[in-house]
Amino acid sequence: MKVLHLNAGNETGGGMKHILSLLNELDHDQVVLGVFEDGEMVQRAQELGIETVHFKQAFPFDLSVVFQINRYIQQEKIDIVHTHGPRANVLMRLLKPKLQIPWVLTLHSDPDDDFIGHGVKGELFTRLHKRAIRSADHCMAISERFRKRLLQMNVPNHKITTIYNGIDFSKTPEMNWERKNFGFTEEDFLIAMVARFEPVKQHELAIEAFAAFKQRNENAHLLLIGDGTLENQLRKLCEKLEVDKSVHFLGFRNDVGALLPMVNLTLLTSKSESFPLVLLESARANVPAVTTDVGGVDQLIPSKGYGWIVDQSKSESIANALNQAALLNGSELQVIGERFRDFASNRYSTQHFADQVENVYDFLYKLPSKIGYNI
Repeated sequence: MKVLHLNAGNETGGGMKHILSLLNELDHDQVVLGVFEDGEMVQRAQELGIETVHFKQAFPFDLSVVFQINRYIQQEKIDIVHTHGPRANVLMRLLKPKLQIPWVLTLHSDPDDDFIGHGVKGELFTRLHKRAIRSADHCMAISERFRKRLLQMNVPNHKITTIYNGIDFSKTPEMNWERKNFGFTEEDFLIAMVARFEPVKQHELAIEAFAAFKQRNENAHLLLIGDGTLENQLRKLCEKLEVDKSVHFLGFRNDVGALLPMVNLTLLTSKSESFPLVLLESARANVPAVTTDVGGVDQLIPSKGYGWIVDQSKSESIANALNQAALLNGSELQVIGERFRDFASNRYSTQHFADQVENVYDFLYKLPSKIGYNI
């Protein structure tokens, strides 16, 4: 069995980590990563020894790429196509009538939130994306909430499997950054937020909550790790709220795993998520998290003994959770972090994640005539 995974190839955050961690766990002889843009994702895949193929597009809506993909599938005798992301899903819908093999997709995000701020074009592509999702032979939902979202989109229940993300908890960074490397002291209270600077991540909520939190915690610092279209706007907000000296824009980094162990807390303020890998990375680092109530976070943080889940629409709720964490002494917060890691590592490993995906492949491969039956 050989599976072609299709993605735009411009992922740099959780989506990229999800795909690469899955492909790395699967038999490399049985998977190929196909992309439309040759960037960091391809480089990382090749470093892992994962076969890659670049289906070149002249522009993002260049439909001629469909013929390239079809030719490759026929020549390489691909058995299953697994798509990730809106562009791959829409293109696969166009290709599906020409194929006699199963198509499975993973829903990484809420389709209604993928193109926030993109105007009429965004609304059009959202509709096209939803139609594509309904056309797939099977859908993998990264959380129970996303399974319900698929049901709302009229995807039959028997065509959906909920599969939570996983990471390798045995993997540790070669080195960990120390606070002094960034000019911080042991007395500083450090909060890290790892997220693209895009509307769906709601950084403005994080900055507003931090500004309120900062009034009672003078030694607090917010580390923003990522990049994106809203960076200048967010910098101006920091200046307006007079926290620009305490909010640090660290840019996109490949060493998040080495950074997290030095912070006290991680923060996630997204409007929509599936099952955030950044929270699993926080758990691996023994660092508790404050997060909005999105995706499957309630499965990862079942109670306040493991972290804080807050109302996603109110900066006051986020600030209150930050204050609760800061009031704990270091050892109490560390206990929560260790409990967080123990809970996550026993349930959300890469091996468990990959095994569930392979179960779906096996069903689709062995019983192609029964695609659509409940697995």
